[in-house]
Amino acid sequence: RKRKTKAKEHSFPLLIIKFKSITHTQKTLNNANMSLSNTAHKNKKLKRESDHDKATDDDGIPVPEITSLDYVNLTTHSDAFGVDPVPISWSHPDPSVRGPVICTVRHNSQRNAIGAHSGSYCIYTGLAVAAGKLNPDYVPNLKLTKPVFNIGPHKSWSDPKKIASIDPFGHIVTDVFAKYINKGFDIRPTIAVTKAHIDLPECREAIAAGRLKPDGKILLPSGQSICSKAAIEPVWYLPEIARRFGCTEANLRQSIFRMTNGMYPELITRPDIKIFLPPIGGLTIYIWGDVDTIPDEDIELTCRVHDECNGSDVFGSDICTCRPYLTHAIEECIKTAQRGGGGLVIYFR
Repeated sequence: RKRKTKAKEHSFPLLIIKFKSITHTQKTLNNANMSLSNTAHKNKKLKRESDHDKATDDDGIPVPEITSLDYVNLTTHSDAFGVDPVPISWSHPDPSVRGPVICTVRHNSQRNAIGAHSGSYCIYTGLAVAAGKLNPDYVPNLKLTKPVFNIGPHKSWSDPKKIASIDPFGHIVTDVFAKYINKGFDIRPTIAVTKAHIDLPECREAIAAGRLKPDGKILLPSGQSICSKAAIEPVWYLPEIARRFGCTEANLRQSIFRMTNGMYPELITRPDIKIFLPPIGGLTIYIWGDVDTIPDEDIELTCRVHDECNGSDVFGSDICTCRPYLTHAIEECIKTAQRGGGGLVIYFR
C-alpha cells in the first residue's frame, strides 16, 4: 500500500510536467504552423499575382479558366486560393475599363457576379441538363448577333445612382467585349434589342372610330403598329440598391439570403462581388417613334409603366382593368410618335 501511495503521489506531478511539456510543444507547433500559414499565404498571394501576370497578354485581359463540372462547389470565399474575379468598375463610362459581367458556370473562379442568367428561367436550364437534352459545356455562338438599332451611350450610364438594376452595356457585349469573347470567355447579353409589329384589335377599332389614322410608317392600315423593342434581364448593383432602400449593403445581402432559404450563400461569403443577377422576371420596353428622342426633355414623350397581368392582358378578363389601361397607353404612344415625339411602354414581367 505504501509503495502504491507513493507511486500515486509521484505520478500526479509527473502528469502535470508531461501536460505542461505537451502544452508547450503544442504552442510551439501552433506558432510554427501560423508562421508556415502566413508564409504560405504570402507565397500563394505572390503566386496568384505571378500567375495573373502570366495569364494576361499585352491587352490586359486574363486568360479564361474553364471550370470542371465534375464536382459541386457549395460556395466560394473572397480570400480563398484560386478565386480571382475579373475586375469590374460599375460606373466607368468606358466598357473596356468597366469590364464585362461574367455570371456563367464556365468560369467559377473568375465570376464577378452572383446568381445566374435568365432570371427564374435558369431552373429550366438545370432541368434540360439533368434530362440530358443540353450539354452543360454548350456555349452559344453570339458573334453574329447585333442590336438592330443603337441605344446610347448616355451620361447616366456612368452615374451609379441612376443605373442600378440593368447593365447598360448588356445589349452590345459582342462588340465592346469582343476581345474577352474571342479569348474564350462565356459572356452573355442581358439585353436583346430588335424591331416588332404590334397587332391589337383595339387599334383597329380606334382606326374605325377615327381616333387613330394610319400613316404607313408608325401605324399601318391593317392596324399594326411598328415599334422598337428591348427585352432586359435584371442586373443589380447591390451598393446602390441598398442605398435606395435605405439599408446597409450587408443587411440587404443577409435579408435576401435568409428570405430565399440560403439560395445564394455567396451573398454572405463574397462581399467582394457587388453584382447580383436575381431570380426574378425581367422587363420589356416597347418604343414608338425615334428612339433617340427619348432622352431629349424638349421632345414630347408618352410613357406607361405596366405590370404584367396575364388574366386581363392576354385573356381579356374583366376582373381588372389592366388591358384597357395598356391598350389606351399604346394608342396614345402611337399618336405621340406620329406628332414627332416618342411613345414608351415599360412592361414588367
